[in-house]
Amino acid sequence: MMGSRQVAQGALFYEFSLEDHVPQDHLIRAIDRFVDLDGIRQHLAPFYSSTGRPSVDPELMIRMLLIGYCFGIRSERRICEEVHLNLAYRWFCRLDLNTAVPDHSTFSKNRHGRFRDSDLLREVFETVVRRCITEGLVGGRDFATDASLIRADAGKMYSMSQEFWQGGQIDEETAPRAVREYLETLDEAAFGAASEVRPKFVSCSDPASQWTAAMNAPAIFAYSTNYLIDTDNAVIVDVEASRSIRQAEVGATRTMIDRANDRFDLQPERLAADTAYGSAEMLAWLDERQITQHIPVFDKTERADGTFPNTAFSFDPVADEYTCPGGRKLKKYWRDIGKERPAYGPDGFRRYYASKADCGTCELKARCTPNQDIRRISRHRHEAVRDKVRAFAGTDAYLESTRRRKKVEMLFAHLKRILRLGRLRLRGPNGAKDEFLLAATAQNLRKLAKLIPGGPQTA
Repeated sequence: MMGSRQVAQGALFYEFSLEDHVPQDHLIRAIDRFVDLDGIRQHLAPFYSSTGRPSVDPELMIRMLLIGYCFGIRSERRICEEVHLNLAYRWFCRLDLNTAVPDHSTFSKNRHGRFRDSDLLREVFETVVRRCITEGLVGGRDFATDASLIRADAGKMYSMSQEFWQGGQIDEETAPRAVREYLETLDEAAFGAASEVRPKFVSCSDPASQWTAAMNAPAIFAYSTNYLIDTDNAVIVDVEASRSIRQAEVGATRTMIDRANDRFDLQPERLAADTAYGSAEMLAWLDERQITQHIPVFDKTERADGTFPNTAFSFDPVADEYTCPGGRKLKKYWRDIGKERPAYGPDGFRRYYASKADCGTCELKARCTPNQDIRRISRHRHEAVRDKVRAFAGTDAYLESTRRRKKVEMLFAHLKRILRLGRLRLRGPNGAKDEFLLAATAQNLRKLAKLIPGGPQTA
């Protein structure tokens, strides 16, 4: 028997509870257990006036932003629509059915003002990291670091070559916000001061973004999101935005390690990274902090023609000389030097030379230096640290760190595929920082919700 047609009829009174309509196993309930925003009012108090009309609740705006980044809702206009329609999102934001959702323009006004002036988004991120530490998800011994390209909101059509870019002639008062932020970061290690090499093209809409290309991919304007993670449970301990070049990414890692030590008293025993972080200066910096470097050494001494590389020569630190595979010596000087000279050259290297008589009669000359009269070797001032790091390669601990380092790549894949942060919506260095901080906060919240079981949660 066919049922009767359902006709919606209005009622004078409804008995409705959001609590009853949010499933107990919904991800939003698990995330809500670890969202602690009690301190943001005190944090923002100096940035609000004591008079005037009351503003939109900042905790409400942060909760709505967390929804957007946790569930891959990229548009703030779309976030407002989803919170208006979705009962679970209303429950998370502490909104009843009669409460209006803030307009999307409220987010831009606060983000460019109070939120950035007070560094609120980093405060929220660090609050979640502290909760991860409290729940025992951070071991504090094995860390890993890496960077990933995130496409900027800029295109090739609205750009110019470096030779036509006259940054000194920009009127800062009339320039767009992204251009003013670019001028403010010219002396920062993660941006303008990272390298003296200028990119081939500069975007007119977001000049701080880097014209670059990943392997086997077309060139784009991009920023780099840098992660420092604890490899026990892949918790993001720190995140930093930078230009998409190796020097800036290495500098961002130094900043993150120091900041993790200052904010959370976390000093890793081991750091895993790829070859981009294996420069002599970086390895020596880690050695000073007594951090074991499970990093491939950035080394260009290997030769493609089959001749002996520099590593085939043994060094005697006491005699300060090398011994070649044929048993001959390589020295700094083959005669007495009356005037004392600098230990290293301006480039940080010390040169060692073989004797012309030894090389001329050596049976291995064809395999050592076939195109030169003598063999020369350049030794970096931090070569002893490089030798120590080379000795780590192949050990069980090194191989374990290499395996754990893949968790950083998994986080980047989750960031781009699940959270849909393949391209930035905000421009400028501050826009990149805001998006990277919110995305890392969302990833840590989802990690807590997955690894820490809990009972029913009520709001």
